[in-house]
Amino acid sequence: MAAAAAAAGGGPQPPQPELPAPGLALDKAATAAHLKAALSRPDNRAGAEELQALLERVLSAERPLAAAADSEEAAAAGGGGGPGAAEEEALEWCKCLLAGGGGYDEFCAAVRAYDPAALCGLVWTANFVAYRCRTCGISPCMSLCAECFHQGDHTGHDFNMFRSQAGGACDCGDSNVMRESGFCKRHQIKSSSNIPCVPKDLLMMSEFVLPRFIFCLIQYLREGYNEPAADVPSEKDLNKVLQLLEPQISFLEDLTKMGGAMRSVLTQVLTNQQNYKDLTSGLGENSCAKKSHEKYLIALKSSGLTYPEDKLVYGIQEPSAGTSTLAVQGFAGATGTLGQLDSSDEEDQDGSQGLGKRKRVKLSSSTKDQSIMDVLKHKSFLEELLFWTIKYEFPQKMVTFLLNMLPDQEYKVAFTKTFVQHYAFIMKTLKKSHESDTMSNRIVHISVQLFSNEELARQVTEECQLLDIMVTVLLYMMESCLIKSELQDEENSLHVVVNCGEALLKNNTYWPLVSDFINILSHQSVAKRFLEDHGLLVTWMNFVSFFQGMNLNKRELNEHVEFESQTYYAAFAAELEACAQPMWGLLSHCKVRETQEYTKNVVRYCIEALQDWFDAINFVDEPAPNQVTFHLPLHRYYAMFLSKAVKCQELDLDSVLPDQEMLMKLMIHPLQIQASLAEIHSNMWVRNGLQIKGQAMTYVQSHFCNSMIDPDIYLLQVCASRLDPDYFISSVFERFKVVDLLTMASQHQNTVLDAEHERSMLEGALTFLVILLSLRLHLGMSDDEILRAEMVAQLCMNDRTHSSLLDLIPENPNPKSGIIPGSYSFESVLSAVADFKAPVFEPGGSMQQGMYTPKAEVWDQEFDPVMVILRTVYRRDVQSAMDRYTAFLKQSGKFPGNPWPPYKKRTPLHPSYKGLMRLLHCKTLHIVLFTLLYKILMDHQNLSEHVLCMVLYLIELGLENSADEESDEEASVCGPERCHDSWFPGSNLVSNMRHFINYVRVRVPETAPEVKRDSSASTSSDSLSSLHNSGTAQVFSLVAERRKKFQEIINRSNSEANQVVRPKTSSKWSAPGSALQLTTAILEIKESILSLLIKLHHKLSGKQNSYYPPWLDDLEILIQPEIPKYSHGDGITAVERILLKAALQSRMNKRIIEEICRKVTPPVPPKKITAAEKKTLDKEERRQKARERQQKLLAEFASRQKSFMETAMDVDSPENDIPMEIATAEPQVSEAVYDCVICGQSGPSSEDRPTGLVVLLQASSVLGQCRDNVEPKKLPISEEEQIYPWDTCAAVHDVRLSLLQRYFKDSSCLLAVSIGWEGGVYVQTCGHTLHIDCHKSYMESLRNDQVLQGFSVDKGEFTCPLCRQFANSVLPCYPGNNVENNLWQRPSNKSIQDLIKEVEELQGRPGAFPVSISSETNLSKEMESVMKDIKNTTQKKYRDYSKTPGSPDNDFLFMYSVARTNLELELIHRGGNLCSGGASTAGKRSCLNQLFLVLALHMRLYSIDSEYNPWSKLTQLVEEMNSQLGNEEQPEVPILYHDVTSLLLIQILMMPQPLRKDHFTCIVKVLFTLLYTQALAALSIKCNEEDRSAWKQTGALKKNTCDAEKSYEVLLSFVISELSKGKLYHEEGTQECAMVSPIAWSPESMEKYLQDFCLPFLRITSLLQHHLFGEDLPSCQEEEEFSVLSSCLGLLPTFYQTEHPFISASCLDWPVPAFDIISQWCSEINSFTERHAEQGKALLIQESRWKLPHLLQLPENYNTIFQYYHRKTCSVCTKVPKDPAVCLVCGTFVCLKGLCCKQQSYCECVLHSQNCGAGTGIFLLINASVIIIIRGHRFCLWGSVYLDAHGEEDRDLRRGKPLYICKERYKVLEQQWISHTFDHINKRWGPHYNGL
Repeated sequence: MAAAAAAAGGGPQPPQPELPAPGLALDKAATAAHLKAALSRPDNRAGAEELQALLERVLSAERPLAAAADSEEAAAAGGGGGPGAAEEEALEWCKCLLAGGGGYDEFCAAVRAYDPAALCGLVWTANFVAYRCRTCGISPCMSLCAECFHQGDHTGHDFNMFRSQAGGACDCGDSNVMRESGFCKRHQIKSSSNIPCVPKDLLMMSEFVLPRFIFCLIQYLREGYNEPAADVPSEKDLNKVLQLLEPQISFLEDLTKMGGAMRSVLTQVLTNQQNYKDLTSGLGENSCAKKSHEKYLIALKSSGLTYPEDKLVYGIQEPSAGTSTLAVQGFAGATGTLGQLDSSDEEDQDGSQGLGKRKRVKLSSSTKDQSIMDVLKHKSFLEELLFWTIKYEFPQKMVTFLLNMLPDQEYKVAFTKTFVQHYAFIMKTLKKSHESDTMSNRIVHISVQLFSNEELARQVTEECQLLDIMVTVLLYMMESCLIKSELQDEENSLHVVVNCGEALLKNNTYWPLVSDFINILSHQSVAKRFLEDHGLLVTWMNFVSFFQGMNLNKRELNEHVEFESQTYYAAFAAELEACAQPMWGLLSHCKVRETQEYTKNVVRYCIEALQDWFDAINFVDEPAPNQVTFHLPLHRYYAMFLSKAVKCQELDLDSVLPDQEMLMKLMIHPLQIQASLAEIHSNMWVRNGLQIKGQAMTYVQSHFCNSMIDPDIYLLQVCASRLDPDYFISSVFERFKVVDLLTMASQHQNTVLDAEHERSMLEGALTFLVILLSLRLHLGMSDDEILRAEMVAQLCMNDRTHSSLLDLIPENPNPKSGIIPGSYSFESVLSAVADFKAPVFEPGGSMQQGMYTPKAEVWDQEFDPVMVILRTVYRRDVQSAMDRYTAFLKQSGKFPGNPWPPYKKRTPLHPSYKGLMRLLHCKTLHIVLFTLLYKILMDHQNLSEHVLCMVLYLIELGLENSADEESDEEASVCGPERCHDSWFPGSNLVSNMRHFINYVRVRVPETAPEVKRDSSASTSSDSLSSLHNSGTAQVFSLVAERRKKFQEIINRSNSEANQVVRPKTSSKWSAPGSALQLTTAILEIKESILSLLIKLHHKLSGKQNSYYPPWLDDLEILIQPEIPKYSHGDGITAVERILLKAALQSRMNKRIIEEICRKVTPPVPPKKITAAEKKTLDKEERRQKARERQQKLLAEFASRQKSFMETAMDVDSPENDIPMEIATAEPQVSEAVYDCVICGQSGPSSEDRPTGLVVLLQASSVLGQCRDNVEPKKLPISEEEQIYPWDTCAAVHDVRLSLLQRYFKDSSCLLAVSIGWEGGVYVQTCGHTLHIDCHKSYMESLRNDQVLQGFSVDKGEFTCPLCRQFANSVLPCYPGNNVENNLWQRPSNKSIQDLIKEVEELQGRPGAFPVSISSETNLSKEMESVMKDIKNTTQKKYRDYSKTPGSPDNDFLFMYSVARTNLELELIHRGGNLCSGGASTAGKRSCLNQLFLVLALHMRLYSIDSEYNPWSKLTQLVEEMNSQLGNEEQPEVPILYHDVTSLLLIQILMMPQPLRKDHFTCIVKVLFTLLYTQALAALSIKCNEEDRSAWKQTGALKKNTCDAEKSYEVLLSFVISELSKGKLYHEEGTQECAMVSPIAWSPESMEKYLQDFCLPFLRITSLLQHHLFGEDLPSCQEEEEFSVLSSCLGLLPTFYQTEHPFISASCLDWPVPAFDIISQWCSEINSFTERHAEQGKALLIQESRWKLPHLLQLPENYNTIFQYYHRKTCSVCTKVPKDPAVCLVCGTFVCLKGLCCKQQSYCECVLHSQNCGAGTGIFLLINASVIIIIRGHRFCLWGSVYLDAHGEEDRDLRRGKPLYICKERYKVLEQQWISHTFDHINKRWGPHYNGL
């Protein structure tokens, strides 16, 4: 590589110095130091040469790539660590050399010290979370990294957080892009002053080493790029090269991060042209360099680019900077340089031709500027680096390196110029790319950094012709996908349009270029250059015309189209992005008078382009039938610039308008669109499929409307204001195809429209006219008025959330304005027109969001139906607005009936558009109005109330906008040239209203009734002619009228005779093949518009003479006409309002109205009803009756169902039945009767046909989450905070069980505790019952049902057939008596001793069930199967606790624990205590009773050995039996360690069911004695030695008093003395402080302790008693809960007086002498504590006071969660998860859907939900702020508990506004978790297939 020696003076290479072998770091350091010293000498040639030679060796490019090519073999052979070793070696050398012998890290730190960090410039890639503050931004693209954002002060600003789509860079510190007030603390200081100068020698080595290093990189890139054979770069190869280069590029990236000093060295290296020339020229003898240069040239060529030296120069000088290269048209046309490129284009595109079916069109290449498209010359490293970056399709690493350099100003300019120079090449690469999405993002990532800066953009525009380049490149890009337009004249059309089926448009490949263009046009200086440059404007209009008429729709007339093309998405997106957005950008700079010239330029070239377009499509005057395109960007450019000219620049409209003929042509296509909209809504296009509806909707949709429908309507308004009104009106009705309908005759024939479409088309035409005449968006409204009108329209349709309002209100999509146009005015207008409705929460209701709703005065004065109609995407929204309006009027008492849309006064017209009002005062319109009023009055078919409403609206508009000069007496006689004088005398509506029309001559089909009536021969011609003079109106043909007008205008404009109307169009009006013959008839009318209105009033009100002129009573009306009573109402009100206005406008009208009212109107003659009409009437009547019948049936059905629901709910409800029983007062009780909700029969549950309750079984760990603290734990939001789960109820119980199992016999341990704190089975029911066989067939039918349900039938899931609640099992109802049965067992007076004996005997009797288990009945089978279901509900690990797997003790434990779980959960649902009393809230719906029976049945299968039965230990004194116990066996659990509640459940479930009340009470009494003893023992441990001895003394004294057994002092002292015999209280020295509570014990506090210890047991027992015997729970205060419950349970003697303070000991009722049994119990403990004193003590203290479970407490602001968790690494896979989530129950951080943490096909969230919640998981998705619920195999999105300031969720953080916790929502979530109602309340469940 000798070529590189040029730096050393170009002489021959000196002999190589003896360099130490590279290898030892020490040597490297020494060499580097030596070289640095050599180079620091003044004469450093020798040093330089030496360094060059060293670099030659180290950075040789041959090795690595050769290795890379053979890397596979090398790797296989294990050849020297693969290709990476050499590179690493080279990098090590470079680092050493840069550091000049010192340590590299120290070197980095030294360089950083000189960094003048004024800019942040942090570069990020896609998905990074950044911030945008619109208050601080100058450019809308401004963005900040999170660190800079939080360091700056943005309080109260309009900011949001966003997830970067394409990547970006932080702008903090750059005052070109953002205001300095927003800089963060680090970048506020302009620190250049205080940073010392960089010492010369620090970076000296870098200047020598880096050029070689970068050149080496470029050589790698050249080597690695192989021109692919089929024009498709094989991505694998490219990626391989890039992977090899990863370390090198990362090294460069690290250099850029060293700060400003290093960046400036790099800039020097990258932009220095001499270095580049010397190193890359490829001359010299080095073969490798030659080869590399050749490769580079090949790559250039294959890219369709030429290297200027290659003798291919086209004789084009570099165009001089000033002149536009485009103005010079037609140069170099002959040198078809595009040939080569086009051919390659054709090939790679032809493959995809299938979609676009039509042949592509190629334009001649003469319009191109070759220097822009095809020539590239690289002069520096930077340029070639960018070239390769593009070639390799923008690898992320390279992009980041290039962007990291941007804070260096010099580099920024150089790089921007280089980027512009490569712009055409970027476009070509992008078009060919397969990953165009990724590539687009990377391009924009770069360009947005360059072009957002106005100063830079201006500089490049001036020096590099940026605009020329961009426009040419865009034009060239679109040319590759043009096809011939089929609009209008298919054969001869010369127009070409883009083909929307092409990938280029379908995939939006063009957007990076368009977005750059929009970006630079947002800078005023650049936009002005564009608007001044005529050549550019011409080219741009040329570009826009490619989109004019694209995506043409042809109406299918025969069959439905087979393939619905979806190209319209692409078409709308293309027009919006490529045409409309640049237009808005340009418009934003035409705001003041001085910019008039610009507008004139644009308008001029627009009209020229339009003229060319009309010529190209061969357009004369008739649009081709049955086709429509929604895309007319040229029309819209023209319209918007006109609007701007008049509104902002005070231009005279007429000075920029073309001639009449052009206006006539201009209005045709926009009008065609309006008519087509009506046709689409009338279902005339159904055969074109749904997509045509989609187009109609998109056209008016909020993001498009102000670039599409608004300009169209405005353009029509301009045309209407300048053209002849009669011509315009007739054109409208002709376009809408309803001309034939506008006849006085009752029958007519429409040649172009089916009868069923006529009415809606007529409505469409009239609605369009109303919109045209009353819309003022561009005709004089100010921006704020527009915003207000838009907002009112949206709010009237529906209440809206803040974000949906922002989305629905069309903003000028003007890039300067950022996201929201003038968001300050937005907020102020919003608060003026709407009230905020804060979200309300009903648990179980839907999650509401904060909504805005219109204020009352808005409904009253501002509701504008016209605006609503214009803006509705769905027709139902108009109805919704009217319904809301009606409701408002009813509510406020303004109008009770069904109102009509109100008439709203309009903003005054801008003077330029005054001509628009002539439409209201033209005879054609008046004839139409007159005809329609007449037809409505005569009840002709096809007319609706809507038509009448619009007709009246138009009349009212005319009266509001009448010409004031009308004098009353004038009889305006016009010249004879008017064709229909016989209709109206003048053209003013006010005078025409009173004009009477006597006869009308009409053409009717011969079958019409008008003809038959006139059979007499007297209608001879002479009598007709006499009629003529008496004011007969002629047959009125709109079409003829329009033709005539058109002819006149054409002839006026060009007198050539060849411009005759083409005959082919006229032929379609006469329908030659029509069967009906038309004939002329004369109708007698004798009405005027006024008289018709008054008759209509009578007709609408249904009364004769209902109208009475109000001014006759109250003359005031005429003076102040705005009367509130007329502003809202129905048609009658509207007619009255119009008549009043007519009277006000002219005295004549007033007089005539009075006259008409005086003549009593004769009743309208009864119409002769033809047979056909009668038939339809009958049909109507029949339909009406059928409807009524159906209503009645439905009502009946509903009431039946209601009563049925009520009875169904009452199953098992004690309250309803008790009074009835007592009334009959007979001891025998009927069997319980159940209704089956499937077959509807009711009856008892029998053994053969058992009935069951619909139940949902679910595993639950809610109980396990209880803690002994009321405050919930906080979610950790920093590394310090952690949650440790060992104080939860589940953990404590686990520890206890494992401790017992260590020291005692396993089977006995399993009876001493309950399980089910985690994974316990909870059973709930909706209360409905069904026969079990019915249920089986129901399940069968569900299984065969193919509909996708939200549940899995195979797992036994179903929904209750009646109430649709989710369920998964059926719990059989035990045949037999009602619950109340037990009430009749009067408490017997047996002594407790007798009862104890009975209990013992009953327990011993196996299977004492009425049903013998041996006989297999249906019932017993069902009981077994439901028990299986219950077992399978929870996981095995939550069932098996025994040391010997599968032992029966396990099942036994599991079964009574199920009962415990359900009781404990019900207690929690009641708030943790029973103070509220009353029947269970779930009373009707409780299934505990049935559950108990099922459990008891199964428990009795496992009889306990009578020896082990704890019952005997509780009730009998046992003689010492120690002799029996072999020492090798583990002892049984001492009775004092038993859990008393578990014992209770065991005893009760072991009894035969149903249980007798006195037995129950007996068991409770016995157990209470044990519980009390436990409490005393625990208390004795809690206190210290002195207290103990004191109590021992006091108690001993009272021991012999009468009720010693009921005195806690005595008992306590006895317990202490007994336990002192063992070692329990010994060796306390160590642990004393831990156990002993510091408080001094007073008698009160001891009593409180004992009560609290016993309360949980009493609560559970009372609940159990309530369920088993149906007794109500008494309510009480919290203090007296103990006494009330104990008396309710029968523990308190009834004669107990409540005066003196209550003492818990008084409830004791010892079955055997207390002291004996206590000493027996204590001795067990003593024998245990002999060996294990510590454990013995721990086991005695049972923590029973659990507080209610809670979810974690969340922080106020969501950002605190987000910032901590979204970057947190997962503890399992140590990566930052893509979708992080956190469990709200325990705070565990998990990867949602992460495959990294998958175990046995379960993803982490599902796994965690099983471990933490036994199948129920509640996770907060960090990146979406949404909560997701996992329940078993299903999941659902629950919603968010964080809302923004407007009370809305922000799912996926799309809006990125600050979010705050909504406490109510969180409470609802917690409530659903605790009450296990997720399944019932949330409706949208789906399977997760373990993938979450």
